[in-house]
Amino acid sequence: MSVERTELLAGIGQDALWALIEGRHGDPFSILGPHESGGMTIVRVYLPGAEAVDLIEAASGRVVAPFSIAHPAGLFAAATGLRTGYRLKITWPDAVQITEDPYSFGLLLGELDLHLISEGTHYSLSRTLGAVAMPIDGISGVRFAVWAPNARRVSVVGDFNAWDGRRNPMRLRQSAGVWELFIPRLVPGERYKFEIVDAAGTCLPQKADPVARASEAAPSTASIVASSTPFRWSDDGWMKGQRQARLEGAMSVYEVHAGSWLRDGRDGNRYLDWVELSQRLVPYASDMGFTHIELLPIMEHPFGGSWGYQPLGLFAPTGRYGTPEDFAYFVDRCHGAGLGVILDWVPAHFPTDVWGLARFDGSALYEHEDPREGFHRDWNTLIYNLGRNEVKGFLIASALEWLERYHVDGLRVDAVASMLYRDYSRNEGEWIPNQYGGRENLEAVEFFKHLNSIIHERCPHAMTIAEESTAWPGVTKPPEQGGLGFDIKWNMGWMHDSLSYIEKDPVYRSYHHGTMTFGMIYAYSERFMLPISHDEVVYGKGSLLTKMPGDEWQKFANLRSYLAFMWGHPGKKLLFMGSEVAQPGEWNHDASVSWDVLDRPAHVGIQRLVKDLNAFYSDEPALQFGDFHPEGFEWAAADDAVNSVLGMLRYARDRSSSVLVVSNFTPVPRYGYRIGVPDDGLWIERITTDASEYGGSGLVNGALSSEPIPAHGRPFSLSLTVPPLATVFLKGPSR
Repeated sequence: MSVERTELLAGIGQDALWALIEGRHGDPFSILGPHESGGMTIVRVYLPGAEAVDLIEAASGRVVAPFSIAHPAGLFAAATGLRTGYRLKITWPDAVQITEDPYSFGLLLGELDLHLISEGTHYSLSRTLGAVAMPIDGISGVRFAVWAPNARRVSVVGDFNAWDGRRNPMRLRQSAGVWELFIPRLVPGERYKFEIVDAAGTCLPQKADPVARASEAAPSTASIVASSTPFRWSDDGWMKGQRQARLEGAMSVYEVHAGSWLRDGRDGNRYLDWVELSQRLVPYASDMGFTHIELLPIMEHPFGGSWGYQPLGLFAPTGRYGTPEDFAYFVDRCHGAGLGVILDWVPAHFPTDVWGLARFDGSALYEHEDPREGFHRDWNTLIYNLGRNEVKGFLIASALEWLERYHVDGLRVDAVASMLYRDYSRNEGEWIPNQYGGRENLEAVEFFKHLNSIIHERCPHAMTIAEESTAWPGVTKPPEQGGLGFDIKWNMGWMHDSLSYIEKDPVYRSYHHGTMTFGMIYAYSERFMLPISHDEVVYGKGSLLTKMPGDEWQKFANLRSYLAFMWGHPGKKLLFMGSEVAQPGEWNHDASVSWDVLDRPAHVGIQRLVKDLNAFYSDEPALQFGDFHPEGFEWAAADDAVNSVLGMLRYARDRSSSVLVVSNFTPVPRYGYRIGVPDDGLWIERITTDASEYGGSGLVNGALSSEPIPAHGRPFSLSLTVPPLATVFLKGPSR
């Protein structure tokens, strides 16, 4: 069919033509693809660098028409009787490509999806935005979609089009500010980014996909098309467990930085991947009796030295440790070993890397425009604009991605305090008050309430944990009662107070006795976790062991006593990796835990103690119930500052069992120490940190019979030996 060039370009103005050629056109479908003109179909393709293009019939493979050069910049056009059912045969200088025409496909996203995105209530964004490998009209390929409402033009770029933003410009769905394009014959594993021209006509640095489900390992920054094949899980029974039941039981969390738990010194100090961690970390944590592994952020992040706390890929497991399927396998293996998985998740801020979220479409899209609201000087990061529905929906969808797609059991939300206060770490005049003139960030408050409500509704197995360092009221109260809706809050006050106390020379501890009892004044104002986290063993703070005063024997004895006091104290437990073996030096994210110390008996003793504490905690209801319920706790002895002795009584729900925990924080043994108990009968020593198998001096009590001698307001009492710098657990008679 012979058609003049003017007919091939009929209806296309010079301005529109040049906008397409220069990569500025915001509606490529108005020019490219099949168009009716004068009773015939004109197909146009823009393929800069191509030598020739033929239109072939899909069914037979025969050439229907050669394309003419409509513009020497690379615009080809052909007249045909086919509007559908055709393919393109493209001759490149070094290859011939046969493919369907991306601009022959109709609208991709439904109006409901677009409405939910703009409303901020589309909580399955990774199935709508980003890169989704899927067939359309029976043709396999990848559907790309990205939110960039203020862009003039958005293109998909990748290896498949030589990273040329002119080749695959996208279509704008105006109602939601979402750009879309289906590229046939692409498969999972393809690298890609988005090339964006902003409203002023400036071509921005190519951007990684905010909703990518896979990414290149740092320092590379491209997004990767993830597989859409569902992972084959084997944890159905585990996933039927309910959050509340798990919250009421023992919860002992092993906090891990995946890249430095164990390094392979035989292979250039290489960190382990998810499959290797499944084989090494999972059985270790299970054998140690921990109930959960908590991972420092494993969402994709550009700078390893941030430990993951400056993430840019909130939907993608970092490529450092393997594929998304590998991470799913790790979670599945954890569940198979009886371990829950908690992820640190960071909605408080994001880094300013130009290929990330910062001024994504040339405007302050994810962040605030005003740095008084939108910039963290502490971390040199940007702050999400929670006043924007699409941003709130983006973050909530990220949270649900980990809980639903990856079966994760909980999210520990980082830096909650920085989100709740508009003046966080800001001087006067450097922040903007809320609408009532206050410092509270009302948008963040509503975000947390909504986030936790949605999670608890959709994921009955999952919990949320707040790292909140202030006295904000109701962090763990339900939203309907005015709270933020978290399940647990880190007890930063207890952590600071108890470490401050245990770091002091025992001769001075009597003057600070109240530091160790103060936490019980507010212990039940929230549901608390006691965290000895990574933050306490970095930046010159030293390891737990080096914090302890005294000679080597006293350091180990102090540490044993302190850990046992923590396990006896109300609140769920969290311990950072390496602390369970008394690592001598502080944590180095570029090295391994100092596993070589386990050739020394004192370190083996600490490890064995933590294992035994976990076992006793998991087996004993009296050590669980009082974590959240005040009727499960009483001070047995709180006022003996002179001797630096503390006694705690823990009770099961119906008081059918009880445990007495006594700590002596001086190096002086207390013989015949009388302490009141509620029940008459035999009290059996279950753990003493001074036992020889833990590296102690071997002072033990064994079994003690109560005597009808009143003490501490109770009708019975025990006369026991409290070893030096030690904590003992005695299980009371059953009722």
